[in-house]
Amino acid sequence: MEGTFLGNTALNITDIGVIIAYFIFILIFGIYFSRTSQANAGGYFLAGKNMKWMPIGASLFASNVGSIHFVGLAGSGAAAGIAVGLFELNAMFILLLLGYIFLPVYLSAGVYTMPEYLKLRFGGRRIQICMAFLTLMVYIFTKISADLYAGALFIEQALKWDLYLSLMLVLGMACVFTIAGGLSTVIWTDFLQTFIMLAGAIFLMIMSFVKVGGFTAMVEKYPYAIPNTTLMDNTTQCGYPRKDYMHFFHSPDADDIPGPGIIGLTINSIWYWCSDQVIVQRALAAKSYDHSKAATIFCGYLKILPLFLLVFPGMIARILFKDTVGCADADACYEICGGPACSNIAYPSLVINLMPEGARGLMLAAMVSALITSLTSIFNSSSTIFALDIWMFFRKKATEVEVLIVGRIFILILVIISVVWIPIIQASQGGDLFIYIQVISSFTQPPICAIFLLALFWERLNEKGAFWSVLIGIAAGMIRFGVEYYQKIPSCSENMPDPRPDIVKNFHFLYFSCFLFLLTTFIAVVISLLTEPIDHRCLVRLTWWTRNSKEPRLDIDDMAPSKATSTAPSVVCQKDKEKKNDLLEMDVKETLESKSKTSHEPAKNRADISDQVSASEHVNYALPKQAFSQCEDVIYTVAVAAGSSPPSCGKKFLYKICGFDKTYQPTTITNLQEPRSIEEDPKWKWSSNILSIILAGISLFLTIYFA
Repeated sequence: MEGTFLGNTALNITDIGVIIAYFIFILIFGIYFSRTSQANAGGYFLAGKNMKWMPIGASLFASNVGSIHFVGLAGSGAAAGIAVGLFELNAMFILLLLGYIFLPVYLSAGVYTMPEYLKLRFGGRRIQICMAFLTLMVYIFTKISADLYAGALFIEQALKWDLYLSLMLVLGMACVFTIAGGLSTVIWTDFLQTFIMLAGAIFLMIMSFVKVGGFTAMVEKYPYAIPNTTLMDNTTQCGYPRKDYMHFFHSPDADDIPGPGIIGLTINSIWYWCSDQVIVQRALAAKSYDHSKAATIFCGYLKILPLFLLVFPGMIARILFKDTVGCADADACYEICGGPACSNIAYPSLVINLMPEGARGLMLAAMVSALITSLTSIFNSSSTIFALDIWMFFRKKATEVEVLIVGRIFILILVIISVVWIPIIQASQGGDLFIYIQVISSFTQPPICAIFLLALFWERLNEKGAFWSVLIGIAAGMIRFGVEYYQKIPSCSENMPDPRPDIVKNFHFLYFSCFLFLLTTFIAVVISLLTEPIDHRCLVRLTWWTRNSKEPRLDIDDMAPSKATSTAPSVVCQKDKEKKNDLLEMDVKETLESKSKTSHEPAKNRADISDQVSASEHVNYALPKQAFSQCEDVIYTVAVAAGSSPPSCGKKFLYKICGFDKTYQPTTITNLQEPRSIEEDPKWKWSSNILSIILAGISLFLTIYFA
């Protein structure tokens, strides 16, 4: 390869051809899988609950390791060494926590979204709506914005395309995958792109180690990767690598990742892996609990790779491009990469300068693919939360097609917000992208993590304790966030004092995460103990201790004090969905027979009644809520709409987009909770346990080895 700097490198016709062919193939691949599992809410939002462990595990990995990780992990490796790899090894343990602790409760509760779980657990709607809005806010201003910044940085540095045109094309493709087929398409495209990204990353890792002279050479040369501007200025210490660059645990007062900060890191990770909709939604799409748990274990093994595929190559990039990637002078950095530091261009520098033609094009496509993968994941999960938690709160009798269309339209709104946010990202981002994301996470995620842990393990926690503790915790986090970024933090080369208050600049964000977690927990416990508890009959299959219960669950909202003294409703409990549908059919039959007797036109037989049902106008026939809310928590509602006027051209188009056939009739969605079995096959259970122990051992070994 000729040239060292990014500006001296251009893509040739082979690279362009590979990129075009790659995206055409991905588009066809996604459209193929969009043909199924999209015509109902379960299919669109949870892929029909029929996915197997390998595509789900790959999708979990791809949803996590997007463009942020390619740019951010390599950039952090270039800036400070391997300490950032601790995030990846820590995630291996947290994934096991998801598979063994959280998923059994979520599956037995039969939920689609995390705010929905909180609604079932605590009753009322305010905590569900509060959590839904908070989650969407976090997605828009951290996940989407960070992904777009990382993707924009890569496109701007590597492809040299027009920034906004490139991002519009990428966002357009992400929308096509997500809108057309829902979670099934997202998971299958994630599955394919995961292995393409890994293949390219492995190839580039090998090229990087060959270029630098091997692992030992990397360790020896990294301390001397000092930019010339620093070497020529004897008065500055900016640009010198850390002395503890090959250790995970830095000193307690370190400004990047202090050793004791692993506790705060774990708190943030529990929120991300165990209660973030983007992640949990994929695990809930599995065909059984065996496959869900196996998917988390498979993803855990994949999480071993980023340390070797991204962090080490980032360190090599600083050695090879010390004056650009290792830039320490703010003015020079702005000329090179448009920011106060340029460690984030570490991975693009390796791709452009080390990879041969063709392979370089494939890797560039994989990088943009990583951006698409992250965006499709976030778009699908965001549409799920908005449609099922927020829209159905205001439209309680929304039909299934309405919910599906609203979910798709909300994706388009997210795209618009994302594009509008790009100039703000360009103006405000800089320095270490991955650490920036962790800072934001430490200010917003600990309160949510605390509530989910308490909800699972402490039955005494009630709605008042959960709601007010989250509200206070988030308020404290936002205050810290505002103080943190109200004043610009000077770069090292500017040699100016930090204007932030001592309590902020000396209170590391990972330590603050611990404080916020403890504050939220304390407030939740105190308020819950001072207020009335939740009836234990309302917590069936909603906590770790009751996950296997076969008892009927009472609806918390039906147990309000005003109803506590009333006579308990007569409950008709059936064992399966078919029996419930028989009851509904009988209810419809009796209604029609009554109408027939009134009009002196008796129904002749069951078939005649069915014909009358199909010929009637749109009428909802539903059994009382009390009839099933105490059984399996499933509320079935039949909406008879056949015989009405044919759908308009606009409705036909919307039905086509949603994947409905010509015979589709709107069905009112009253409730989507359907408890799922968490029984395990003995062979699957034995295999999963063995593989989990091995995974934990590998993570522990690497953590100790690089401690």
